Amino acid sequence: MDSATLFQVHLACTLFMVGLIWFVQVVHYPLMAQVGPPEFAEYERRHQRRTTWVVAGPMLGEAATAVALAVSEPLLLRSVPFVAALILLAVIWISTARRQMPLHAALSRGYDPAVIRRLVRSN
Repeated sequence: MDSATLFQVHLACTLFMVGLIWFVQVVHYPLMAQVGPPEFAEYERRHQRRTTWVVAGPMLGEAATAVALAVSEPLLLRSVPFVAALILLAVIWISTARRQMPLHAALSRGYDPAVIRRLVRSN
């Protein structure tokens, strides 16, 4: 794949993820507080399974194309905006793994308004 196509795929994945995260932040996470405690654990487990199907491809595509661009166009590694974008992408992945995933795991055990608030704030 040439660099222009890599960039277009990367941009498409990034824009998709930005839109999805805003939707989740503004609509989905705040509505979690409306799910009743008896049903919440099952709701959260289903949320995680279904969300994985939506985000896994674009997240992996975004990361893979960022790495592919760095490898195919090494001069990009001298570009401050490109390096900053790579660092931000790494921060997002680390935050997802170390912050959001454990919060979702806690919520899969049951309703906890404090955990929901931490999830909304950290997202």
